[in-house]
Amino acid sequence: DLATTKPRNPFTRQHGLASEYVFAVGIDRAGYVWFGTNAGGASRYRGGKWKTYFPMHGLADYWVYAFANGKDGTLWIGTWAGASRLDLKTGKFTNYVKQLVNEWVYGISVDREGRVWFATEGGVSMFDGKRWKSWTHKDGVGAPNSARLPPSANTGLGTRSRHDLTVSAQTGPTYNPSYVFSILAADDGTIWAGTWGGGVARFDGKKWSNLTTRDGLAGNIVYSMVRDKNGVFWFGTDAGVSRHDGKSWRNVDRREGLLDSHVYALALAPNGDVWAGTRRGVARIGMR
Repeated sequence: DLATTKPRNPFTRQHGLASEYVFAVGIDRAGYVWFGTNAGGASRYRGGKWKTYFPMHGLADYWVYAFANGKDGTLWIGTWAGASRLDLKTGKFTNYVKQLVNEWVYGISVDREGRVWFATEGGVSMFDGKRWKSWTHKDGVGAPNSARLPPSANTGLGTRSRHDLTVSAQTGPTYNPSYVFSILAADDGTIWAGTWGGGVARFDGKKWSNLTTRDGLAGNIVYSMVRDKNGVFWFGTDAGVSRHDGKSWRNVDRREGLLDSHVYALALAPNGDVWAGTRRGVARIGMR
């Protein structure tokens, strides 16, 4: 019960974490907890022991944004210089850069067939174990610019010296639908991608369709997404959190308790609550 339990075992560089600026957290099939950091590589922890991986060990980059477990027992790691595939048995890295539509990888998801999907700054890429395929706005990712927003001047969430969601979120509404923040492979085989200004893109295996504020989405910049055990989607946007059950929408914003409109992270609790992370703190949404 988080109401009565205090956080345990805070970790910093003093304990073995590569950097306190953590972009991503993942758990591999062996039970190791992985932390993706800002310019510090990827740190691994289990049973009081730490190990950190840098490019000198084979990791693609020092900036790490995403983790996902492959069906074959490997660990996929998303960085600003492509994707790394780590063989957990041998410790060998295989890196992919040119195969991706863009080298800056913000999200990774593995579908029921074992295909690996990547959310990048230039669109969506997929690897089926043999072949690569990519999609951009020209292929249907992200809705048209019906609001006539100015094109995004962002070439990323900043630069390597100023690469921060807090900065880009304050520049005002802009449009770059090929810029994909988050990706989710659903159990029904559909692929969902959160875009910058183009809403949520949905791929049914043949074509992309899009959901925007016109359909009920809170905001057209979609940073994060999860799907609960009932098949309901939750989207973290630049204007709050949206809940979508396939038919109806329910939105939550600052008026209902969110600490900030920009929701960068979402997580599901076992009791059905949704945790929403913003730049001003975390809120728990109980909407069942």
